[in-house]
Amino acid sequence: MAMHGMRGLSIFISDIRNCQNKEQERLRVDKELGNVRTRFKNEKGLTPYEKKKYVWKMLYIYMLGYDVDFGHMEAVSLISAPKYPEKQVGYVVTSCLLNENHDFLRLAINTVRNDIIGRNETFQCLALTMVGNIGGTEFAESLAPDVQKLLLSSSCRPLVRKKAALCLLRLYRKNPDVVNVDGWADRMAQLLDERDLGVLTSSMSLLVALVSNNHEAYWTCLPKCVKILERLARNQDVPQEYTYYGIPSPWLQVKSMRVLQYFPTIEDPNTRRTLFEVLQRMLMGTDVVKNVNKNNASHAVLFEALAFVMHLDAEKEMMSQCVALLGKFIAVREPNIRYLGLENMTRMLMVTDVQEIIKRHQAQIITSLKDPDIRYVDVILQLIDKAGDFISNDVWFRVVQFVTNNDDLQPYAAAKVKEYLDKPAVHETMVKVSAYILGEYSHLLARRTGCSPKEIFSILHEKLPTVSTTTIPILLSAYAKILMHTQPPDQELQNQIWAIFNKYESCIDAEIQQRAVEYFALSRKGAALMDILAEMPKFPERQSSLIKKAEDSEVDTAEQSAIKLRAQQQTSNALVVTDQRPANGATPSVPVSQLSLVKVPSMISAEDHTSTNQALSEENGTLRKVDPQPPSADLLGDLLGPLAIEGPPGATVRSEHNAVSRLEGGLDAVDGSAIVPVEEQTNTVQPIGNIAERFHALCLKDSGVLYEDPYIQIGIKAEWRAHHGCLVLFLGNKNTAPLISVQALILPPAHLKMELSLVPDTIPPRAQVQCPLEVVNLWPSRDVAVLDFSYKFGTYMANVKLRLPAVLNKFLQPIPVSAEEFFPQWRSLSGPPLKLQEVVRGVRPMPLPEMANLLYSFWLMICPGLDPNPNNLVASTTFYSENTRAMLCLIRIETDPADRTQLRITLASGDPTLTFELKEFIKEQMVSMPTAPQAPAAAPPVPPAAQPTPQAPQIPANDPASLLADLL
Repeated sequence: MAMHGMRGLSIFISDIRNCQNKEQERLRVDKELGNVRTRFKNEKGLTPYEKKKYVWKMLYIYMLGYDVDFGHMEAVSLISAPKYPEKQVGYVVTSCLLNENHDFLRLAINTVRNDIIGRNETFQCLALTMVGNIGGTEFAESLAPDVQKLLLSSSCRPLVRKKAALCLLRLYRKNPDVVNVDGWADRMAQLLDERDLGVLTSSMSLLVALVSNNHEAYWTCLPKCVKILERLARNQDVPQEYTYYGIPSPWLQVKSMRVLQYFPTIEDPNTRRTLFEVLQRMLMGTDVVKNVNKNNASHAVLFEALAFVMHLDAEKEMMSQCVALLGKFIAVREPNIRYLGLENMTRMLMVTDVQEIIKRHQAQIITSLKDPDIRYVDVILQLIDKAGDFISNDVWFRVVQFVTNNDDLQPYAAAKVKEYLDKPAVHETMVKVSAYILGEYSHLLARRTGCSPKEIFSILHEKLPTVSTTTIPILLSAYAKILMHTQPPDQELQNQIWAIFNKYESCIDAEIQQRAVEYFALSRKGAALMDILAEMPKFPERQSSLIKKAEDSEVDTAEQSAIKLRAQQQTSNALVVTDQRPANGATPSVPVSQLSLVKVPSMISAEDHTSTNQALSEENGTLRKVDPQPPSADLLGDLLGPLAIEGPPGATVRSEHNAVSRLEGGLDAVDGSAIVPVEEQTNTVQPIGNIAERFHALCLKDSGVLYEDPYIQIGIKAEWRAHHGCLVLFLGNKNTAPLISVQALILPPAHLKMELSLVPDTIPPRAQVQCPLEVVNLWPSRDVAVLDFSYKFGTYMANVKLRLPAVLNKFLQPIPVSAEEFFPQWRSLSGPPLKLQEVVRGVRPMPLPEMANLLYSFWLMICPGLDPNPNNLVASTTFYSENTRAMLCLIRIETDPADRTQLRITLASGDPTLTFELKEFIKEQMVSMPTAPQAPAAAPPVPPAAQPTPQAPQIPANDPASLLADLL
């Protein structure tokens, strides 16, 4: 991009660089765009030099991120210029500004084709580069034959042929029909005899794309790829310019192995012997050195070789060598290298007979998993600081989650964001993440110079006038947290913050107003503030949305194929119970891994639910011998120990107001929100009965009345099987006149797929309409679906929003677990995030048998005899979702006989999200259930040393379901 002699362009770039802020830059850009637009209107008076200069300015402005919606014709017209300087500008700017569907490109196709078939190699390279960058169907159809001729031409220089190979690759990706397989396979094999490594590397890239779609047509290329790989491994006839830090063309080595992995496992013994010798050289010649560039190249070759070894299904000795080599990588201090080692060791787990070898590195693997990796945080904060306009909320949400979940990172992150806030100009996204982190953890810096509560507050408050209304609530939360952490209270700081809360109590924005009012009220409660605004708990680990987007957008086809192939042949080592029953209902034998259960739970019907648990009640109170430990040992107390119920301050049940201190929007999505009440609508029709109580009742049973008023009754009958649910809504007209304008809309949460059949616009008098509703559960969540229902009756109008009882426990199936099955699972889930524990206070007091009945109504199976303490309950269940399939959950609840208002929950599963959501669900039900299933009146008293006998929930005679019977 030569700009020699373009003084006007140099001055413009200098002006842009001297701008003090974004606004000044925008004004200068707008001025220049206006000048360029004016000059282009008088195009006849422009010299080629001036046109070239203005087009360069357009490109520079476009690269700064501004829209350039004119001047495209002038850029395209330069392609046909006879001289190289103008033609170069035309090709470069057209490649950057226009996409494949732009109409102006059609005007340039003939000129581009003339340059490709011409004799000027420089023009050929310019044309091939632009076509390769833009692609497009029209270019592919018009130019592909000419590009193929250039690639196969023996008279063209290697520079042109390299660009022709890459250009043809882009055209093939846009339209595979441009390469005729029948006529091209032999020519592709001829290209692999090329001695020039540049042409060979570009051709190999093309071959990777070709064999990924149809490897059968390119069998003749396989032996030639093996020879290329052998040539490189032995460093035979490799020019110095293609040797990178002593490694012979690492890019070509990687591409050659990638091509070979698309073919089925090679059976020819001579070819296998050659490949194993080559791979042995690669494995032996790779080590971690200080030079980063050499490391990157050698690691690329090594890890592709490891994938190839697995593809070839090598002997156990070579597999063991691969594992030993990876063991060296996970032991180094460099986090990136350690990550590569861990990732590839995970892939090795797919190979049989090496799991035991990998177990030797278990201690080092666990140590690596505990590494907080401070440089994650540094890089993301730099990214936010330098490119804040282009950073989505997902990025800073992830920073907050990562810092919250790593205690060692919290002081460092707090100090780091303070450094950024000290800068004169800070992007608003940086203000958000800084406010959250300093609000939570600035007290950890209190002893450092310049980090007192007053100083932290002052730094944050300076940014308040510069931010939008979406950031102010986060700043108010930070102020409240700072006030809470300032002990003993600072009267001056308190008055300053109170004045801010008072100011925003009348704010027109509802979110800001609510926070200001609540924080002001809470901050006057003294010690209670510390409990309500306590430090936020750790987030359940979920897959980064950024990584997921990257995985969805681009998939490594060769590696994916290998993974799928092995996944079909081997069982998983995850803690998952897979329901693999055939469609005819027969129960097959299920292959079980070391960590999974020894049986698959059958679907238990509502009738079997009671009989199954009653059959186990005979074992209540017995203590089996499950371990060499003495009976008094608490085999389950592995987090806080067998103590009286005590927990850290953060484990206590918090007030509803703690939800206010959450970040709005995205961060709630990371945590998974609880069941929230739906706002009541203003209606001319009043409901009969308590809507909330009806909803809670349906959470524990599968039929009943969801809503009723003088004109309509809405009932539900449901059937649940694994992660599927089938609900039927019974819409009953109770009157002698029709209900009209009937509308029903399902508002599903993100984790549920729901499909409601057509609801009629009119319900005839004294008639009932049945509307099936299909439900599919995608992942664990406590969010609830809402039915938005409305109708008219004469002059009366009703519109209600009703929560639907498609809640978490509906996707549970109780499963009995013996001691021999329970304790290995319990020990293998050693701690957070797979095993969580919390002390819950404010529980509605209930006897132990009643609590057992309540747990059973949640579809949790009481496991008698597993806990030596008669005041504790142990339960198990299986959770089903489309993402996790069947997942075992283990629950322990410890009660305090002296205080039935508190208990301690420990919950473990193989999925961190499921662990958190199910724990929170049980906690909410224990605290907020309006009623609970009662034990039978004639039940005998429970002996002190015995476990309760769970009973099925009893439906009283006046249950709302009986009202539905008249219509059913």
